[in-house]
Formats: sequence, structure tokens, C-alpha cells
Amino acid sequence: MEQHMQYRIEHDTMGKVRVPADALWGAQTQRSHENFRIGGEHMPHEIIRAFALLKKAAARANRDLGKMDDATCELIGLVCDEILDGKLDDAFPLVVWQTGSGTQSNMNVNEVIANRANQLRAERSETLGNVKPLHPNDTANMSQSSNDTFPTALHIACAIALIKQVLPAIGELAKTLQRLETENRDLVKCGRTHLQDAVPITFGQEISGWRGMLEASARQIEATLPELSLLALGGTAVGTGLNAPKDFDQVVARHVSELTGLPFKTDPNKFHALTAKDAVSFAHGALRTLAANLMKIANDVRWLASGPRNGLGEIRIPENEPGSSIMPGKVNPTQCEAVTMVAVQVMGNDATIGFAASQGNFELNVFMPVIAYDFLQSARLLADAMRSFNEHCASGIVADREKMRQNLADSLMLVTCLNPHIGYERAAQVAHKAFDEGLSLRDACIELGFLSAEQFDEVFHPEQMV
Repeated sequence: MEQHMQYRIEHDTMGKVRVPADALWGAQTQRSHENFRIGGEHMPHEIIRAFALLKKAAARANRDLGKMDDATCELIGLVCDEILDGKLDDAFPLVVWQTGSGTQSNMNVNEVIANRANQLRAERSETLGNVKPLHPNDTANMSQSSNDTFPTALHIACAIALIKQVLPAIGELAKTLQRLETENRDLVKCGRTHLQDAVPITFGQEISGWRGMLEASARQIEATLPELSLLALGGTAVGTGLNAPKDFDQVVARHVSELTGLPFKTDPNKFHALTAKDAVSFAHGALRTLAANLMKIANDVRWLASGPRNGLGEIRIPENEPGSSIMPGKVNPTQCEAVTMVAVQVMGNDATIGFAASQGNFELNVFMPVIAYDFLQSARLLADAMRSFNEHCASGIVADREKMRQNLADSLMLVTCLNPHIGYERAAQVAHKAFDEGLSLRDACIELGFLSAEQFDEVFHPEQMV
């Protein structure tokens, strides 16, 4: 197929490179494309779009500070808008497994902006006037370095993912649980600890625990956003701001905030911003905690729905698809299983991000692409899993009231309500006698002579134990 492809010759500081004729990228992107044929994990589109936001903001800041003319700024903005609209997705072919600073992805964006802007420049020469051709480094990368743009794109992309994807999905699932909690507020059932019967609880109370976990995760995620709002842009190569005009960092952060509608601001310590990835590691810790909470909720749901005849069977969940290729009629808790698989993936991603964040050698961390990939994958998976679980499982949960009543009646731990009347040790004797001889708690207590039938009936009210 390659022999029929048309090419053009591009050049960079290392010489000439053959690039597909219709590609918007240039020589440095092509070198990376050829030198890193590793895996199939491409740089996330969220990072590319974050780059488009910061490049547009940087152009405006350079214009405001007298380094760039209005027409050039406008051209860069137009191309960035096309990137943000997804119109140029095919122009970003690079994989995650490249230089750890993300330099090649920064240059990929710079080359696409310059080449596409030059196309627009030719098409609109009558309205734009005599605009100089745009250069990837001198124009698109003006006042910037890969070393401050990639960590900036990382923070922008991560913050947007949390705000626009994860937090809304948490809210939707929590709303469903709030409805179920209200519907089942008075339904008394057997509580369980250590996978063993415990004292009663209402099903509404049990669900409130799930809801509380989600709401706590939302608060914890929100607590990470102030750190993610700090931008490295303006630090350039090593944090000193070399080749950036005075106040560039402040002005560009203001433009990023205006473009995103989010409160981004410049990091006051650019040396920290370039070498440390603690804000992202901290934020992903909140995602890991959310994953752990979702694992617990999904496990509870599938345990409670286990059966249909030989399990707990206290709730029914939607039957979405056949569960076995050999056992007719079998239906499995597949949405719960999907959530738990996502949870373990996120936990693995957290280990990767933690290790990667520890590698800020001297003035720069060079594990940023894999940090970006894993963080954004976690955010995407968690948001999608919560929405799927909400739509195809949680929203259709129905309590089996008769099964709950039966299990509650069979629970030996109801004996706990006798403690104030006969004492802990005697109550334990009642429970053991009932279990060993297959008696009810009432009959065991009466046979042991601890209470009369009338006394037992007067004090034994499981529904009041919640």
C-alpha cells in the first residue's frame, strides 16, 4: 500500500523527512511516529484538546503582551477551534510511549497549528492581509516549552475530566440511590457484618451507606481541584521562564480560565510545577477511593441479588442478557462485574501514577504521557461505568420484601435485643441453643427459663432495633 502513497519532504533541525502528502503534521511528528512503534495506546484526545486550549490562550497572551499580531493570533485560534471540535483528530497519530516530557506531542500540535493556519492564511489572504507564514516553534510555540505546556495540558485535561465526566456521573448514581433509599426507608431486614448475620437495619439505611460513599467521593474529588487548577505555563524549559515575556504566566492563565470557564491560575512556583506531579497523583488518589467505594457497592448489590433460589435473594436486579452458553435461563450480575473490573483497572492505574510521579529527576518529570493516559482512562472508565450501572442495574433494583422478612425472622442476632433484660451471657446461651437445636429464639429462651412467653413477647421487637 505504501508505494502508492504520495509524500512531501519536510525538514527540521536534524534534516529532511518524508511525510504523507495530505498529513497536517510535520517532520518532528513523523520522526516520533516512525521511532516509537510501541503498543496501540495513542495520546488521549483530552490531552490534545487541552493543548488546543492552552495554545489559543498562549496566542492571546502573546498578542496582549505585544509579541504577536492580531491576524496571527486569530489564525491560531481558528485552528485550535477546529481541534476542539474534533475536526482534526486524524492529525494526531502519536502513541503514549514516546519521550517522557511529551515533547513530540507538543510539537505535533505545533506543526498541525502552523500547517493548518498556513492553509487558512492562503485561503483568506484578502481579509487577513500580509500575514507572515506561521512556524511550529517560532509561532505556535511562542513563549512556551514542551516542559511547561505538557504539564499544563495535563492539569487542564484532568480537571475537565473530573468536572465534566466523573462528578456528574457520581451525581446521577447518587440521585438514583436517594430514590431507592426513600422508597425503602421503613423496610426492616437483616444486617450483616463479617458476612455473618447481625442486628437489623432498614434497607433504606443500607442504601444510605452507598449514597454516602458516593457523596464522600465527590467531596474528595472536589478537594483536589484547587491543586489541579495551578498551571505550569510560563515556566518554559526549567521553571525560570526563559524566553517568555514578563507577566506571560499570569496573562495566559487568565485566558485559559476564560476559555474553559474554570478557575485556573498560574502556579507561583514553576520549579515545583515542572518537576512534581503530586497534584495529579493526589487527584487520582480520590479516583482510586471512588473505585474502592464502587467495588463495595457493586459487591453488595450482587451478593444481595445472589440466587435466584440458593443465594441471599433479597433484591432483584434487571435481567439484561443471558448469562451462560450452557445453562439455560441463567442470568448474571454483569453490570456489577463491569464496575468491579473498572475498579481494579483504576487501582492499577493508581500504582502506575504513583510510581511515575516519584520520578521527577532534577528539573523535570519525564513520565508525563503515561500519567496522562492512565489518569484520563480512569476518569473515563469510572464515569462510563457509573452511568452504565445506574441505567442498567441500580435504577431497576427492587427489594424482595418477603425474602427480607424471612431472613430477618431466621436471624439469631435478633437475640441482641434481649441483652438489657437477661444479660449478654444468657442471651448468648439462647442463640446457641436455638442454633444447635433448630429452635426459634422465643422457644429457646422459654425452655432455658430466662423469660416467660409473655415477657418475651413484651420485649422482643426486631422492628424497633433499627
